[in-house]
Amino acid sequence: MLSLRNNQQHSHRQSNSQSTNNTPKSPQNDQSLQQQQQQSGDFLNRQDIKETTELRILMLGLDNSGKTTVLYKLKLGTTEKTVPTVGFNVETIKYKNILINAWDVGGQDRLRALWRHYFSGTDILVFVVDTADLSRLEKAKTELYKVLSDKELKNCEIVILANKQDLDNAINPKELIEKFDLNSLSTHQWKIIPTVAINGTGLPELLDWISNKYEE
Repeated sequence: MLSLRNNQQHSHRQSNSQSTNNTPKSPQNDQSLQQQQQQSGDFLNRQDIKETTELRILMLGLDNSGKTTVLYKLKLGTTEKTVPTVGFNVETIKYKNILINAWDVGGQDRLRALWRHYFSGTDILVFVVDTADLSRLEKAKTELYKVLSDKELKNCEIVILANKQDLDNAINPKELIEKFDLNSLSTHQWKIIPTVAINGTGLPELLDWISNKYEE
């Protein structure tokens, strides 16, 4: 808000210095104009605050589950060639009146111990599961329940992306619900969405769910 006021005042002074009109200006009129500009800036900023909801989303999941592909498909609308994330990726995504700060944290075994450092302030946990990696579904379930037990995430919403639904051996969302015993999860509200991150299937549903949830 201060930046807007300063820019407006600087612009007004610059205009006065370049004017060739010798007609005297009333100090009272100048002051009134500045007040109107400041009030207009205040109004615009209040509207901005009122209409835009800012959210922090944390994307977790085992390595190779498709988290980074999801992130950049949401951000760019294209499929980017990715490598295993060492550390994290963060992007800001604007959708309707929602401003999403999305954090994608590496899922390799040695990095999972660091996940907890990203929990604070999370509004939505997006847990991405490779539904075709049958040998590691139990591990994915264990990691999900481990993070949900942390007090920093006790009030966040959970969205589980049942990813890689295009692969022949992938289990469907209903089977994943049973595998993860989600119907017995009473500590958090959750939603499961079938996705194919590489072509964007299911990702509009994720954005619509977020928008409908937080635009109320």
